[in-house]
Amino acid sequence: MRYSYSVCRQNIASMARRWLVLGEGVRRLHVSSAFKAKVAMSRFEPGTSISYEKLHENIDIVRKRLNRPLTLSEKIVYGHLDDPVGQDIARGRTYLRLRPDRVAMQDATAQMAMLQFISSGLPKVAVPSTIHCDHLIEAQIGGVEDLKRAKEVNQEVYNFLATAGAKYGVGFWKPGSGIIHQIILENYAYPGVLLIGTDSHTPNGGGLGSICIGVGGADAVDVMAGIPWELKCPNVIGVKLTGSLSGWTSPKDVILKVAGILTVKGGTGAIVEYHGPGVDSISCTGMATICNMGAEIGATTSVFPYNHRMKTYLNKTGRADIAALADEHKDDLIPDKGCKYDQVIEINLSELKPHINGPFTPDLAHPVSEIGAVAEKNGWPLEVKVGLIGSCTNSSYEDMGRAASLAKQALDKGLKCKAAFTVTPGSEQIRATIERDGFSKILRDVGGVVLANACGPCIGQWDRKDVKKGEKNTIVTSYNRNFTSRNDANPATHAFVTSPEIVTAMAIAGTLKFDPETDYLTAANGEKFKLEPPNGDELPARDFDPGQDTYQHPPAESGSVMVDVSPTSTRLQLLEPFDKWNGKDLEDLQVLIKVKGKCTTDHISAAGPWLKFRGHLDNISNNMLIGAINIENDAVNKIKNRLTGEYGGVPDVARHYKANGLSWVVVGDDNYGEGSSREHAALEPRHLGGRVILVKSFARIHETNLKKQGMLPLTFADPTDYDKIRPDDKISITGLATFAPGKPLKGVVKHGDGSQDIITLNHTFNENQVEWFHAGSALNRMKELQ
Repeated sequence: MRYSYSVCRQNIASMARRWLVLGEGVRRLHVSSAFKAKVAMSRFEPGTSISYEKLHENIDIVRKRLNRPLTLSEKIVYGHLDDPVGQDIARGRTYLRLRPDRVAMQDATAQMAMLQFISSGLPKVAVPSTIHCDHLIEAQIGGVEDLKRAKEVNQEVYNFLATAGAKYGVGFWKPGSGIIHQIILENYAYPGVLLIGTDSHTPNGGGLGSICIGVGGADAVDVMAGIPWELKCPNVIGVKLTGSLSGWTSPKDVILKVAGILTVKGGTGAIVEYHGPGVDSISCTGMATICNMGAEIGATTSVFPYNHRMKTYLNKTGRADIAALADEHKDDLIPDKGCKYDQVIEINLSELKPHINGPFTPDLAHPVSEIGAVAEKNGWPLEVKVGLIGSCTNSSYEDMGRAASLAKQALDKGLKCKAAFTVTPGSEQIRATIERDGFSKILRDVGGVVLANACGPCIGQWDRKDVKKGEKNTIVTSYNRNFTSRNDANPATHAFVTSPEIVTAMAIAGTLKFDPETDYLTAANGEKFKLEPPNGDELPARDFDPGQDTYQHPPAESGSVMVDVSPTSTRLQLLEPFDKWNGKDLEDLQVLIKVKGKCTTDHISAAGPWLKFRGHLDNISNNMLIGAINIENDAVNKIKNRLTGEYGGVPDVARHYKANGLSWVVVGDDNYGEGSSREHAALEPRHLGGRVILVKSFARIHETNLKKQGMLPLTFADPTDYDKIRPDDKISITGLATFAPGKPLKGVVKHGDGSQDIITLNHTFNENQVEWFHAGSALNRMKELQ
């Protein structure tokens, strides 16, 4: 493995980070265009960010080697290969060693990522990196009040992140800056860049022709350490778009339709690449919406080809220099003619109808025209209690403008929303601009509450008061996920995801049975009227208002910066290395829980109130698997302690097993670990004595996160073997002395009645990842190699 920590490289990286603030618009510091152009070019210096010339050179090498046309995603991914000459390349099979250009971390995941980086002993990050404070702000009253309260409640964590960023060369976006993915789109994404982010919706940047991939914190540490980053060579799913969007149909409907086709795991191991003549009818931020929610189909990432809509967005956000360079290298930023996809889906945008997906899963797709009847048939509450617009998926200027156009129509007829209505701006720039242009006032006047520039209810940061826990109700959001309990911790909340336009219309009408294309509303004077289709400018005519400056650049000299973690803190905890493998098979692992059905990272490591412990591994481990359904009794967080015979919470039983020297295994179903990138879902089982997660199939990020922490993520070679496991079984994993890529392991399942089953267990470890297991974690292995 190769490290690079020269002073020269650090200076170049520092200059690149500086440009990324200046280059997001002359507006922020009003730098001269000549100076801006000069620093913009420095962004493409070797060692800081891959240059378009280097990208082209690598693409040329790989194209000649493979002797075939390349898809756009292949161009960008292979263009960032550490060794384009010698790298083995086979879609869906080989592991690629890549050199990402940049790392981005949101505050909830950045805590553990920075704690791991600190424990690595390295002095500075080797690539431009940023931290974004967006997850810890709870929606309660309104933007100003909620932000103020968050700064007080989270002062210790924000101070840690700010000082750690300053110490190790990481830019820090303060609370109130906005949602990480919107900030990336406005400042850091550009056509052809390879960026990794510690959040599953990092693919949002694909709307600007970027390959942006969600990862766990340990992956981010590798990149920040200057180590080539591994990614299984993705398959490529092509989505050909024809026709054009119009009327009530929005970009959100494209991904809602695709989710219905591919399901929550149909994109696993693949990049979704949109192409075709219909692309040009979608705005840059609309493309970002589509890419963002590609996480809900399990895709590695999603991407659109460079076009004039992206150029316009770059120009409007102060990056005309980047747009000019992208124009010069456009052939490398679009797919080759004749390139082949592993699967092709075709969608005619002219025929696409508005969709609404849910409840409880983002791939349950319905046309809006049918959802009322479907809800009645299934007994879902028809009354819309709350409509929520915004989030990283749909909080652009265009989104807010189109929602405001509908609100204005209602106000003109003397109406306000029948449902509660919340609005989340995506960034300080969006907030300031929609405030200046009057959208915020319209949305408030119709009954809306404008929340802080943060994730808020989308990730469970919602102090909801209008219903009691367990009360059956319906909410409609423009978010991306609608898993059980995700938004408000109420398992009886039926959450549906749709476009901001449909959310606004349903909030005005107050019911799922309202189809704005055909149904009428009653004005205050008794007149019947239909809402006209929404309209809104793609970008502000008067340019963006930057709002408050919320960025902290790391100092050139950081020797005097202190990063304190109190040993008595309940929110932050320095990490201790995990134990190494002892060289033996794993004998008699107790089944901790056999999970029934869907088990997302929300089930494994809940968010909401638990977010405050994201920097304290022991405290947050108290939420491990408390949302998973125990197949033995269909209960949540109630399992039998096989040592005492008593029932207890999952974390409590796990702690008891660990204290008594009993290692354990979790048994799960399909697509285990779907959802957020949170590596806490892998850290917690490891911390509490788990050794193996045995399932039918894994979601990509979670499987990698488990490997990084020294766990064994294994799958049944025969999925029906899941049925052979009993909740009181013990399982031995044999064959570890010859553990190697492509070689299955054996599981000896020992039943309480003395009988046994021998089953074959598959894995996807490569040689480097086997070393992670031997060392006890990827971080341990990194230290061994220093």
